Amino acid sequence: MSIKVDIVTPEKMLYSGDVEMITLPGTNGQMGILRGHAPLLSTLDIGEIVLHSREGNEYLAVSGGVVEVRPDKVTILADVAEAGTEIDEDRAAAALERARQSLAENPPPQQVPEIMASLRRSSLRLKVARRHAGRRSTSGLNYEGGGESK
Repeated sequence: MSIKVDIVTPEKMLYSGDVEMITLPGTNGQMGILRGHAPLLSTLDIGEIVLHSREGNEYLAVSGGVVEVRPDKVTILADVAEAGTEIDEDRAAAALERARQSLAENPPPQQVPEIMASLRRSSLRLKVARRHAGRRSTSGLNYEGGGESK
């Protein structure tokens, strides 16, 4: 049995479709959601959203937001989210290197949390981009404004 998922950013509807399961990064840990899940409202951390379907998994990078879970639907209002199809691997690698270099330059203590968050975000983006590059097909998932649809 599938569950309806909507992922929305301030800019657009990133994803709308049915999946078998969704895993996402809650601020209190990783969550796996199946149809029939108990109602839940949670905040999201920097991490990876995985849309599990019969055709394979699709990976998205998310940086904050909230998720509402109902027994038949998951709605994610993300601060920032990107599908693997949208991430330029070279740019993500360059951003990761810049963040590492900033950290290696012994920044003032008040700048360290911001640099660490940048390091986490750029590392996540690179991971998701590489996962997408390893996939043969994105068929079966409906992306609003990008990707293939079934």
